[in-house]
Amino acid sequence: MSLDKVISISGKPGLYKLITQTRGGFVAESLMDNKRMSVSVQNNISVLSEIAIYTLTEEVPLKKVFESIKDKENGGVASVKPKDSKDKLEEYFFEVLPDYDEDRVYASDIKKVIQWYNLLHKHDMLDALGDDEDLDKAKDEEE
Repeated sequence: MSLDKVISISGKPGLYKLITQTRGGFVAESLMDNKRMSVSVQNNISVLSEIAIYTLTEEVPLKKVFESIKDKENGGVASVKPKDSKDKLEEYFFEVLPDYDEDRVYASDIKKVIQWYNLLHKHDMLDALGDDEDLDKAKDEEE
C-alpha cells in the first residue's frame, strides 16, 4: 500500500488507511486498533504522500524521510522514542535529514514522524515506499 492511502486525521491519534469513499466522506481504518470509522469531508485530513519536511533548500517528501530513517535503522524501528527529550529528537533528526530547517520543523513534528514511521514499520508498510517510484517510472515509459 502506498502512502496515498494512508492519512492523518487532525485531533485523532495515529494513522488511518482509506477503505472506501462514501457520499459525505469516507471510511478509514485505524492502524493502531483496526477500528473503522466514518470520516466527514469537514475533518482536517492530511494524506501522507502529500506531507513534506522543510529543509534549508527545499521541501523533502515524507516518503524520503521515512526511507532515510529505514536506511539508518537497517529496516528496524526507530532507535529514538517519540517521548525522548527535545534535544535527543533533534539530534536524531539531524542524522536522518542533516539540513532540516530547525526554525520551521518543531520537536512535535519530529515526534509525529517517529511515531508514524514506527506505526508503518509495525504494519510492514515501509516496503511499499519504493512502489510509488516504480509506478511513476512505468507511467513515464508509457507516455
